[in-house]
Amino acid sequence: MSWWIRKLINNPTGLLGAVLVLGLILAAIFAPYLSPYDPEKADRPNRLQPPGSEGHPLGTDQAGRDLLSRTIHGARVSLVVGFSAVIAASILGSLMGLLAGYFGGWTDTIISRVVDVWLSFPFILLALTVNALLGLGLRNIIITLILTGWVQYARLVRGEVLSIKEREYIEAAKALGQTTGPILFRHVLPNVITPIIIMCSLQMSQVIVAEATISFLGFGVQPPTPAWGNMLSAGRDYMMSAWWMTAFPGMALALTALGVNLFGDWVRDTLDPKLQN
Repeated sequence: MSWWIRKLINNPTGLLGAVLVLGLILAAIFAPYLSPYDPEKADRPNRLQPPGSEGHPLGTDQAGRDLLSRTIHGARVSLVVGFSAVIAASILGSLMGLLAGYFGGWTDTIISRVVDVWLSFPFILLALTVNALLGLGLRNIIITLILTGWVQYARLVRGEVLSIKEREYIEAAKALGQTTGPILFRHVLPNVITPIIIMCSLQMSQVIVAEATISFLGFGVQPPTPAWGNMLSAGRDYMMSAWWMTAFPGMALALTALGVNLFGDWVRDTLDPKLQN
């Protein structure tokens, strides 16, 4: 652990990314204590107050809700969606990739064709279909992102397993009479964990931006629940008169994506042996 910390400290961009990611996590966890107001409570007399107004450092929105409170609480949605969708998609995709790469034959053909068909669906079309069938809400956003993300892990793991299953220690395990389950989860899976972790770290920002896109289009998290996407959508009609309604949620989203990308690049550079000097 100390080696990781030293390596991170010696990498300025990775350290910046880690700080931004840590800030997102802390904001999400302590949102009720950091927020000066209830993020969903309207206050019509104080609507569209500019930044720096008394009691509202980032101003208020069209319903008089405190923008600082809503931006902080919006981090919770991003964190829940990001971690839930990435973890679930990586588990599902890795399992499919393990089966396809190890067994080959019809198993590989079927899973590979499903992956090819799945990749042919546009993301927005799939999101609309899922929400039309299941309804709106945070849970269905997560389901949508899992359904669109698992295929990348399946392709990655399948390629790794095709190489690993031919190595001597796998043949030795078979010769000793080990069954398929132990071979897959004791010998094969540990050797593909590193690329899975790298992909998880790099995909996190894509998932967070995708959630904001879905909410921006109106079939994600619904108002008055604060999410950066629906806050940006609400601010479209006030771009000229109340620029802060889009500026601050957009800035929070951009900094989060930047931080996750920088930290993900550092994780890739640290774990990928091909990039070692």
